Order: sequence, then C-alpha cells, then structure tokens
Amino acid sequence: MKVVEISKPGGPEVLTLAERAVPEPKAGELLVKVAATGVNGPDMMQRKGLYPAPAGASDLLGLEISGEVMAVGAGVTRWKAGDTLCGLTNGGGYAEYCVIDATHCLPVPKGVSLVDAAGLPETYFTVWSNVFFGAQLTAGETFLVHGGAGGIGTTCIQLGKAFGAKVIATDSPDARCQICRDLGADRVIDYRQEDFVEAVRAEGGANVILDIVGGPNIEKNIKAAAPDARLIQLAFAAGSKVEINLMPIMLKRLTYTGSTLRTRPAAYKTRVAQALEAQVWPLIEAGKIRVVTGRTFPLAEAAQAHAMMESAGHTGKILLTVNSG
Repeated sequence: MKVVEISKPGGPEVLTLAERAVPEPKAGELLVKVAATGVNGPDMMQRKGLYPAPAGASDLLGLEISGEVMAVGAGVTRWKAGDTLCGLTNGGGYAEYCVIDATHCLPVPKGVSLVDAAGLPETYFTVWSNVFFGAQLTAGETFLVHGGAGGIGTTCIQLGKAFGAKVIATDSPDARCQICRDLGADRVIDYRQEDFVEAVRAEGGANVILDIVGGPNIEKNIKAAAPDARLIQLAFAAGSKVEINLMPIMLKRLTYTGSTLRTRPAAYKTRVAQALEAQVWPLIEAGKIRVVTGRTFPLAEAAQAHAMMESAGHTGKILLTVNSG
C-alpha cells in the first residue's frame, strides 16, 4: 500500500510517498480502506520532530480517518466488512489502509460525505473531551475561542452554541471573522483591530477559554477570564515559554489546563466516542452543526497540504483524499 513517511524531521518537503505492507487488525481492531484522513496540528509537530509518536503507536501521521471496513479483529461485534465509518486513530491515517480501535469509530453522520467525515473525529474528540468533559462548559456561560475559523475553532463555536453558551471568537482578517459570524458566534473580535481583553471584559469576562496561540495570549487570557474560569491550552503557535503573574490566577480562582489527546487511555477515548454519538451526531444529522471542510489534497500532495495548514490563510479542516474515487 502507499503511505506518506517522514524522511527526516523538517518542513513539509520531508513528507514522501513510500510502500508498506497492509497491516492486519489485532483483537478489538478494524482494518479500514481509507477514503480520507485529516491534517491536524499534531501532524505538524510530529513532522518537525517535536511530538514523537507514543510507544506502540504507528509512526505514520494521520490521527483521523474515514473509510470502508475491510476486516475485523477478534472480539469486534458492532462493525463488519463493508461498513463505512469515521474514527480516531493512534496514527497511521496517511496510508491507503489503516488499523483502528473499533471502539474509537463512529458511523458517518447522515448527510455528510464519506470524505468530509474524515475531518470530524480529531477536532470533535478534542473539543468534547476538553471543553465539556474537562472544563464542563454549561448553558449560559461565556466561551472564548481563539482562532475561530480553523478546524478546532469552527467546532468550538458550533458546539458552544448548540449547548447554550455565549460564544466569543477571535480571528483575523475580516474574511476569517465572517466565517465565525456565519457559524453563529455571538461576538467576533478581529484581534488586529481590537483588544480582545477589553472586549471580553465588557461582556462580563469569559468562563471558559480555549487557546491555541500561547505566547502573549496567555497573560491576556488571564485578564479576560471571569472569576472561577477554566482556561484550556491546546497549542502554542506564538510560543510556550512566557513569564506571568500568578496573583490573578489565585485571586480569580482560575483553573489552567493543558491537554494532548493522543496519549489518553483507550478507554477514555471510547467514552468520548460514545458521548459524541449520543449527543453531537444527531445535531449534525439535523443540520444544526455544519461540517466545515476547507480544502482537500490527494495523498501524494501531503507536503502541499502541510504547507497550507501552516499558512495564515487556511480555514476549516484540511483533508487528504486516499481511496475516495
């Protein structure tokens, strides 16, 4: 089968096509013929050598897939050969075939194409586990989302609104801000034109903040937070080393957490999958949540997809199509 390998740590150009044997599913696993796979932030980090695959995981990139079940491992009863699905992988999605834990798979929501479904698992598992399981966002709270037009951001805006939160999104330029408005954000802040701290404070402060920027945003988030707020750090596009004053964290009783999904126990991911299927998939099927695919590339153009992902202008999810024709 064709796969995309990392020839050495570096830029997008280190992604190269190679041939490998088709893997075999172990007990509890499925072998899936991949229709498409998502391109995500952790893929960028692993390509650069900054986020190595955990022990026992595939060394190939690709944390989410959609496709057709080709074979089932011992003990799997829900899925059978010929079923179509999407799911969260432990790597291996940048390939024509991938093995995946059967309990981390979900049916393709009605009305969503098989290719577009590949962009659902990683962002929805990440957002649900951090914002709803972790920070326990509830109806009526104010949810501040940075990078609202990206894959994580578009998911946050829609899930926040669907479950009754007031959503404030930041992004720039206006074309990206308009995407946030179109998805239902209550307030959209162009961070190059307006101080988001003052804007959020004018709204009473944020109860939950999800940040992918880091750097100077960290201190600003603390200032924008309401008392007893929960701050979630998922990435550090502007840097991970900062000096901050801890006093406001104490005085406001803030909870500051970081998170990586890939190293979570398998049972935890199974619980997230069950929650998504019960509470979120019906909203997608009812048209209350949109699937936002920004761009697709063939598997052979993985380097171009990574370059697009790292550009300032990409919006929505970027996907690699594999066996989609």
